[in-house]
Amino acid sequence: MYCHKSNVSFHGLILLCFPFPWKVICVPHSNVYVKEYPAPFTKEDHKSYSHVMPLGDTFSVQRIYENEEYHKCMNEDSLMHAPEFVIKPRSHTVWEKQCVRLHCTVSGWPDPRVIWYKNNVTIDPMARPGKYKLQSSYNVHSLQIDRCDFDDTAQYRVSAMNSRGELSTFASVVVKRFKGEVDETLPMPRHGIVSEYGITFETHIVDGFGVSFGREGETMSLGAMVIISPNLARYQPEVQWYRDDVLLQPSKWCQMHWSGDKATLTLTHLNKEDEGLYTLRITTKTKYETYSAYVFVRDADAEVEGAPGAPLDVTCQDANKDYVIVTWKQPAVDGGNSILGYFVDRCEVGTTHWSQCNDTPIKFARFPVTGLVEGRSYTFRVRAVNKSGMSRPSRTSEVVAAMDPADRARMRGTSAPWTGQIIVTEEEPAEGVVPGRPKELEVAEATKNYVVLSWKPPGERGHEGIMYYVEKCVSGTDSWQRVNTEIPVKSPRYALFDLAEGKAYRFRVRCCNSAGVGEPSEATEATTVGDKLDIPSAPGRVVPTRNTATSVVVSWEASRNAKELVGYYIEASIVGSKTFEPCNNKPVKTTRFICHGLVTGESYVFRVKALNAAGLSECSQESEAIEVKAAIAVITNQPTLVPLSRVIHPLPNQPSPPLTSSGHEMSATTTPPVSSAVPASPTPPYGISILECVRDSMVLAWKQPTFIGGADITGYFVDYREVINGVPGKWHEANVKAVSDRAYRVSDLKENRKYQFQVRAANMAGVGIPSLPSETFICEEWTIAVPGPPHDLQVTEVRANTLVLLFKPPVYQGRDPVNGFYIDIKEADAEEEAWRGVNEKAISTNYMKIKILKEGETYVFRVRAQNKAGVGKASEPTEPVLAETKPGTTEIVVDIDDDGVISMNFACSNLTPDSKFVWSKNYKEITDETRITVATSGEKSKAIFNMPAEDDIGIYSCAVTHTNGESSSYTLSAEELRKLLEISHDHKFPIIPLKTELAVELQEKGRVRFWLQAEKISANGKIQYVFNDNTLSQGEKYKMNFNKDTGVIEMIMESLLQEDEGTFTFQLQDGKATNQSSLVLIGEVFKQLQKESEFMCKEWHRKQGPHFVEYLSYEVTPECCVFLKCKVGNIKKETVALWYKDGREVKGDGNLTFTEGVLNLEIAQISKKDAGVYEIVMKDDRGKDTSTLNLTEQDLMNEMFSHIAKSSTALKIQSTEEGIRLYSFVSYYNEALQVTWHHKDSAIAFTDRIKSGVVGEQLWLQITEPTEKDKGKYAIEFHDGKGGLKRTVELAGQAQWPNLVLLFSDRARVAGGLPDVVTIQELKALNLTCNISGDPVPEVVWLKNEREIVSDDHYIMKFESGKYASFTITTVNTTDSGKYSILVKNKYGTESADFTISVFSPDSKK
Repeated sequence: MYCHKSNVSFHGLILLCFPFPWKVICVPHSNVYVKEYPAPFTKEDHKSYSHVMPLGDTFSVQRIYENEEYHKCMNEDSLMHAPEFVIKPRSHTVWEKQCVRLHCTVSGWPDPRVIWYKNNVTIDPMARPGKYKLQSSYNVHSLQIDRCDFDDTAQYRVSAMNSRGELSTFASVVVKRFKGEVDETLPMPRHGIVSEYGITFETHIVDGFGVSFGREGETMSLGAMVIISPNLARYQPEVQWYRDDVLLQPSKWCQMHWSGDKATLTLTHLNKEDEGLYTLRITTKTKYETYSAYVFVRDADAEVEGAPGAPLDVTCQDANKDYVIVTWKQPAVDGGNSILGYFVDRCEVGTTHWSQCNDTPIKFARFPVTGLVEGRSYTFRVRAVNKSGMSRPSRTSEVVAAMDPADRARMRGTSAPWTGQIIVTEEEPAEGVVPGRPKELEVAEATKNYVVLSWKPPGERGHEGIMYYVEKCVSGTDSWQRVNTEIPVKSPRYALFDLAEGKAYRFRVRCCNSAGVGEPSEATEATTVGDKLDIPSAPGRVVPTRNTATSVVVSWEASRNAKELVGYYIEASIVGSKTFEPCNNKPVKTTRFICHGLVTGESYVFRVKALNAAGLSECSQESEAIEVKAAIAVITNQPTLVPLSRVIHPLPNQPSPPLTSSGHEMSATTTPPVSSAVPASPTPPYGISILECVRDSMVLAWKQPTFIGGADITGYFVDYREVINGVPGKWHEANVKAVSDRAYRVSDLKENRKYQFQVRAANMAGVGIPSLPSETFICEEWTIAVPGPPHDLQVTEVRANTLVLLFKPPVYQGRDPVNGFYIDIKEADAEEEAWRGVNEKAISTNYMKIKILKEGETYVFRVRAQNKAGVGKASEPTEPVLAETKPGTTEIVVDIDDDGVISMNFACSNLTPDSKFVWSKNYKEITDETRITVATSGEKSKAIFNMPAEDDIGIYSCAVTHTNGESSSYTLSAEELRKLLEISHDHKFPIIPLKTELAVELQEKGRVRFWLQAEKISANGKIQYVFNDNTLSQGEKYKMNFNKDTGVIEMIMESLLQEDEGTFTFQLQDGKATNQSSLVLIGEVFKQLQKESEFMCKEWHRKQGPHFVEYLSYEVTPECCVFLKCKVGNIKKETVALWYKDGREVKGDGNLTFTEGVLNLEIAQISKKDAGVYEIVMKDDRGKDTSTLNLTEQDLMNEMFSHIAKSSTALKIQSTEEGIRLYSFVSYYNEALQVTWHHKDSAIAFTDRIKSGVVGEQLWLQITEPTEKDKGKYAIEFHDGKGGLKRTVELAGQAQWPNLVLLFSDRARVAGGLPDVVTIQELKALNLTCNISGDPVPEVVWLKNEREIVSDDHYIMKFESGKYASFTITTVNTTDSGKYSILVKNKYGTESADFTISVFSPDSKK
């Protein structure tokens, strides 16, 4: 018989115990929770029980079958179950100053741990003594809130957790005020927008927080003053805090406070996850106001010098019964050395023990953790490691439970309602069913370290749980191997390790239960082990822009073809320092970032790295240097304000507007003078036209501004307004995010309504003023058969007689697709009738070179599109173009270098700092460099053909931005390509190209190898080996080889003699092509190579016998033991190892070990006598080897002192009866350790009043009868012969000093005299007296049940001579029973004494 110990009977209910295998079902309105436990059952016990018992009835169950088989089922795992709320806390509404109690009943095994929360913040009774009381008894848990006030109105949560899971439930407390305390005409204050007030509020955020910098582990507070008018008493707006547009909730990491006029956010323990843009949002009925600033969080100092920063954003994904995937982000700081990988640690909830999940570091920022215990909860953390050491651990992940996702959902759901009855039924034994095949098996993830499989359970599984076996086989074979041979897995997920990289495998899964193992699933396709995710490519061009006196806006081109991109890290370096520091420690996903905290007047360069789970990319090229100073903003008398939504959403891969000195983006734009060297906002666009119109939308087109502000236009914003009866309405935004094209579809219009439009242009300096309103257009659907007008006409490559016209096809196609275009031309000052066609036949391309111009004449152009129905409306004409060849105009030049590389070259002498060469093929920009590689240097740009072929035939053009139309084109025809390839071949093959020049390297036994590799040489090639003009030939001294397949030519010499000093030359000949390469070995170069060769020869002979792989070294442990160690190789059973100290052999005493090729000698608790010369000799019949270590006394002791100093704890202060004691603990104390105590940076001279000493491992400093002179900074310095170590503490401050010095002298005290309990008869008189001390004279307050008592005829309280306090009750009655307290306080402290009065009547006593 078994009853779970947490199933306690309440309210008169009977706790029932049943013999197994009874199933007990609990129904509502009862507080009994009985768990179902299966157990053996015999025919003797098999009786039919199926009846209903009312609560309170008793019954007996006889013939309980108790034997050994029964007790075997009583194991802990079968009894364990997750927490469950038998009784949940109820919500309460109470009056102010009343008390309220929330209570609940929880079941579960092991006993759950219960935690109470207020608005998701843990309740700490010690934080507000007397406010909260927490009690737990027999699985009944309660929270009592005393003297409720309005701030106690909140949602309260109680959470129960054990190793099987976690469950929470909620209750609300509403605190009301008594009538008359607040204006009843106004509703009670509440969160959110209060619409019923009927008042228009004006909100202003002043005295806000600026850009802030913190370090991991620190505490940071952000705050701003908020002015709300009109100022209503007790009105509270909705205050919200966001980080990177994500709403923050109160937690142990962030705390929020509203004081009535100030909003504060406190970050209690900074981590890099806390870095980001913080926004304060104040919401009232009518509007909301926001204020934002960036918070930067730097890495904490590394525990090991040179170690990397801690990883961040550790999250858990795909959690199941015994499996979870842990992901994280790589740190920005690698400590100066590449990160070798990461270690994942886990900790079971309820414990403090962290265990490492992987034995070797993994480079992928994602790792599957297996082997979890079902039902238990875990947290995870990650550490990075490089060759210098380990980083600090990351912030721990959220708690995750190892259980089936369906079980997790059921646990968080509500339990079934009670019915007031317990139903007892007999459970029929279920016959075992072999489970079916798993379904939908697939490879969820594959890297070179592991492969993750996932599948779905079978449909046929029986009533019991199922587990799985995983099998693998090498692709191309049918040899299946079971991976988890010993323990089947519970989750439908599994991670396979130790697979051979580069090999292909197939996988399948079988189900199993007590009935047997099922058939295997369908096998997966062959999967090759290796990383499927590549490291991103380096970001493109980095462009810095001035912003404020301490910040710079950095923008860059995104990494190309990057998969699963996590973000970017930006680094800055002062010009000349060659040291880069991270600007952000949390990756940003945009391609623009504001780097703060720079030094005004310094010049910086910037670079960017991209990252994904595979790792960090190479750094981008460094930006041009920029001096940090505030940008110049040119503003007219009436700036045009731009909506915030249009300022904070820049185009992808483009910079955004600059910021003001306070860190906010400028929202006023104007038209700057053309001569401004600093980028300004562009002038308005113009020429707004309609390209297409349907029932509810219209497509607009417009022309680029005449002045773009000295920086590229990043996008356009469109506004529209409705015109009713000729009266324009209010402007509305058509797009919040900028559009890059000069065409945009305005949606959500109304059919047959009239509209006007205006357009603004934006660049990195801001958003310009709007264009003039367009003509009034009617929104009605076009039904014409011919196409609409082409748009976005551009003129390029203007010469005296030719130019190239580019355009975009019409948006409206008509009834049929567009099949051609016609170009029209006329003189700029000619009449409309002067338009004439350029081409008689329609062209199919979106460009045309016009060759009929007259030099000096000005022209305009337009384009018409046609389809099967005819020719459509003409486009808007271009701006007038003067036909002339401008001075300095250059053309594209084709060049073939000595290597036969064909390239197109274009030079421009009119570059500006922002100019960029743009290469195009058939007037489409070249972005794929598989066939063409573009290289730009200074005023020249080169487009190089990688592998010239017929696919490269076309028109190539190059245009230079931010110039006066500098451009040119070159047509590569099939005939031209043939000629270029012939010339390239002639240039390429006269000389045999070499992959590597002649080089030398040393091989085994000190042999010297001279070699080179030819890039291309035929089988008829001949080689001559020459030394100092003498031809060498094959022989004993020289071994020569020529691999005609690889082009590797080598010559090997057994050793170098003195006569081998000189010049070695390899001469190559292949038909007419020749080449040679020489290597000079003379002087110090030759001597060094000869010395290395002889050394390698000796080393080879030494290693033929026992030898040292690593020579003797020593290590001092934190326990102050010394380990002498060395690593040996090529040993056998007969090999002998002998230790010597100062020439005397060290006899084996149990401290001598010899395992796995490593020799150790341990010296426990070292002292000066252990110094000396240690030697170890390895020998056998093949030879011997010796290693020596001089262990000097000073070095040895200093190493020990250094470990003792590092083990010391922080210096602490303790108040004693005699005075003040400062102390620190060390892990081990040696009498030779030298320490110095300092006061105010001076060594302390010890007296009878100030003493120091050592007790065990505690080092202390005692100050007797401290005075004001004893204030200040104290330090204890440990001497280790190096830099030493100091531990300091500050003994000062108006709050600290009284607590330490005056605490035992002038603090208010209750000296005694009061009893603990007073029992007195009714109608008697009671008088109590106690002694009071303190200087100044304390104030005395008497309390009853924590409420102050006022002296009257019934209660008489006196305080005489500043020493004696008395309390008198003239006539005691039963209402005087309760808890009484006396509270005394002065400026040095407060003290209280409690006593209880119990009043009885004579009758009750009798």
